[in-house]
Amino acid sequence: MDVGNLVCDRPDPGRFRVHRSAMVSPAVHELERQRIFDRCWLYLGHESEVPNPGDYARRVVAERPLFFARTRDGELAVFHNTCPHRGALVCRTDRGNAEAFRCFYHAWTFDTSGALIGVPDVEGYGPDFDRGEMGLRSPRFDSFRGFIFVCFDRETGPLREYLAGAAEYLDLVADQDPGGMRVIPGSNRYGIKANWKLMVENSVDGYHTPFTHRTFFDYMAGTAGDDATAARNRRGVGRSLGNGHGVMENEAVYPRPIAMWHPSYGEEAKAEMQRIKDDLVARHGLEKALRMCEKTRNLVIFPNLVINDIVAVTVRTFHPTGPAGMDVTAWELAPAGEAGVRLRRRLDSFLTFLGPGGFATPDDIEAIESCQQGFRSGGVEWSDLSRGMHREPRGNDELQMRSFWRRWQSLVAGTPHVERYERGPTPGAVPETAPSPELTAAAD
Repeated sequence: MDVGNLVCDRPDPGRFRVHRSAMVSPAVHELERQRIFDRCWLYLGHESEVPNPGDYARRVVAERPLFFARTRDGELAVFHNTCPHRGALVCRTDRGNAEAFRCFYHAWTFDTSGALIGVPDVEGYGPDFDRGEMGLRSPRFDSFRGFIFVCFDRETGPLREYLAGAAEYLDLVADQDPGGMRVIPGSNRYGIKANWKLMVENSVDGYHTPFTHRTFFDYMAGTAGDDATAARNRRGVGRSLGNGHGVMENEAVYPRPIAMWHPSYGEEAKAEMQRIKDDLVARHGLEKALRMCEKTRNLVIFPNLVINDIVAVTVRTFHPTGPAGMDVTAWELAPAGEAGVRLRRRLDSFLTFLGPGGFATPDDIEAIESCQQGFRSGGVEWSDLSRGMHREPRGNDELQMRSFWRRWQSLVAGTPHVERYERGPTPGAVPETAPSPELTAAAD
């Protein structure tokens, strides 16, 4: 197998294809582990999950057990979750608060900064035993606007450089509240029997929305009197953001808890949401505020972080368990000061559409697992992602997927990555192009 030819990118005739062995091959899966997940910046968590000294949360990132904590001095720390003594997991619960971390195996104890502070029968060790060399180890880590990333390669460039144009979209999330954003305690965790890259594609695929999620459109039309045709025909645009990141940005046609009122919220919420919008305008100016309130964004940060800023703000990661499996975790992000009715409204929006039993998630899981099953059938070598190459990119085109695959190809094949910006508006421009009427007719 020639990994250099798994992506066929021919912009002149407007043809972009991906060989389906990229979705089923154990050899490709191993190359991804070595050349993508061992080298790229990967999302770990959010600083709001450890607000107080001693707070901690544990994760598995690229098959590595890690945990992050707030030290007694209030600093952020990230550790490999392994005892330097004999290797056992040190942090054994998902989250909590601790004065120190004690390994259950031999009771070696570490403070919140990772320093070794306790060893039973330390006299059993010789004069060369150095506590300073036996503390918890830290991977390379950094944060941007509260989002914490780790990288296991010292040669990879700094996080801010890596984020490229995706940083603007993280700003649009982080600036929604003057007190910042926080992760709501708890998460959704589930497995999918499909290749992880199908989740990337699906997360920024507007083409499937009116068909796969038709039940949601019908539900909203029935409960709130919405025009399902107008919802399916919303305006939008896709963008490449550099380094494999991409975004699908659309007009918001359904309620957004940040400050886009909808009859389903009730009349009593109307004035409150107008006050929130007025505050956003005062802090950020009219153009940015309206973009934050009245546009939705599905953002992919290469390789495996998705932020859905739509009917709620969902942070979702997915890690491959093999060529045909992944583990998914999702969290809900909310303004730090949001509580009571406002928070319940947000969580209801989140669970109704994006929750594991909501309108969207089961549909999407069925769709991508169906693709994985279809790959096993054989007979068709290539998947096509050419939609929109010949025109100004629309929200239901595939430019944002092509940006991912170009970066994927360069890393897996070990070739230089060349950014290819297809035609389209400059980043930050308000989406104006609408899907063709044929989509609406087909959905109906």
